Amino acid sequence: MAPTTPNSVIREMRSDAESLFRSAVQRVNPYEAVKRFVHLKGNRLFLGEQDVSDVELDLEAFDHVYLAGGGKATAPMARAMEDLLGERIDAGVISVKYGFTDDLTRTEISEAGHPLPDQNGVRGTQKILALLEKAGKKDLVFSLISGGGSALLPQPADRITLEEKQAVTRTLLGCGASIDEINTIRKHISSSKGGQMARTAYPATIINLMLSDVVGDRMDVIASGPFVPDSSTFRDAFEIFEKYRIEEVPDTVRDILKRGMENRIPDTPKEGDPLFDRVHNFIIGSNILALEAAGREAERRGYHTLILSSMVEGETREVARVHTALAKEILKTGNPVPPPACIISGGETTVTIQGDGMGGRNQEFCLAAAMDLQGLPPRVVILSGGTDGNDGPTAAAGAIVDPESVGRGDNMGLKAADYLSNSDSFHYFENTGDLLMTGPTNTNVMDVRIILVR
Repeated sequence: MAPTTPNSVIREMRSDAESLFRSAVQRVNPYEAVKRFVHLKGNRLFLGEQDVSDVELDLEAFDHVYLAGGGKATAPMARAMEDLLGERIDAGVISVKYGFTDDLTRTEISEAGHPLPDQNGVRGTQKILALLEKAGKKDLVFSLISGGGSALLPQPADRITLEEKQAVTRTLLGCGASIDEINTIRKHISSSKGGQMARTAYPATIINLMLSDVVGDRMDVIASGPFVPDSSTFRDAFEIFEKYRIEEVPDTVRDILKRGMENRIPDTPKEGDPLFDRVHNFIIGSNILALEAAGREAERRGYHTLILSSMVEGETREVARVHTALAKEILKTGNPVPPPACIISGGETTVTIQGDGMGGRNQEFCLAAAMDLQGLPPRVVILSGGTDGNDGPTAAAGAIVDPESVGRGDNMGLKAADYLSNSDSFHYFENTGDLLMTGPTNTNVMDVRIILVR
């Protein structure tokens, strides 16, 4: 049975929600972010927003210019640098997720697996490290880093194999660990993360441009901070396994953590290490910029708008209940903003997988929200989407739901609670027609959630 069609008010609100989401994604377009931040006047390079130069460089002072980096948004960032510098770029290598490519002439693109790293990611990282090894004191390296870089720059440390790193990543993704915790472990079982690429490129001058996909925009967490001082330690990584009672840790991983805690191998480079004296780190795109763009579009469409926070974390289903509570409050009392109301939030929640279904944190958020909205007047729409266009291992960015979503599922013989308990939100929404499909956006600044109430 085909899903029933939402009423006209809900259809219009769903269209509004999707337009707001697309406005958010467009604001953090990585090509435009680079062009807003990097400016060239003759041979002088200026770095900074709105005529405020944080760093000024004379390109004539450098023998070579290289591009390196990884992430879902890195290809359009590289295209912006190529358009800006042209033949001044001597060579470049970047690692991106399959399909997240662009038309580049000076930079080699290596496509690789995400969220689980694969052998192509290892090969691409090896090429990047080899390029950085070439960089000398009179060379300039532009590092282009965005969300997804941790999985796309997966060169294992020491005797650890890719398969062992994949197993650790799968375990961490399924246990509810935060991205900070996952990246702490990644840094200490890799040879490319936690400032180790800066160590490889030393003593070159490095301009590290980052699109943030982490709550709070911590530079050492974005893509596990390959060019940033690392505040975490081998002991921190070991204690995360203990916190989540993860016992099936590969022997090689356990061994490297143990040797690190005993100071038998060097830890990742820390703040104050002289190798960072020639490294300039900048965040050129973040979640709050996306939320502000969605807010402006909502106000243009006549909604009273509130940006709740760009730093929302926690278990996805619990966060969903908080958001539906806000929708109910608006319907009942007009607080915190009266109808027509728009509340926007960002950040990144976590999912504790409970079944063998398919979905992602945004789709799970929406399925939990849809169950809580059931029975309310058809004047509420909730959207949750990943700005990269991919939610978990699916082709959807997320979903859009309303008080009739679960009823549409019921009419098709689908039990929302069963799909939620099996972590199978994708197949539920695939049937009800509630998936948010954008295709790859080539950017990544975490998630955007939108509540509309009339």
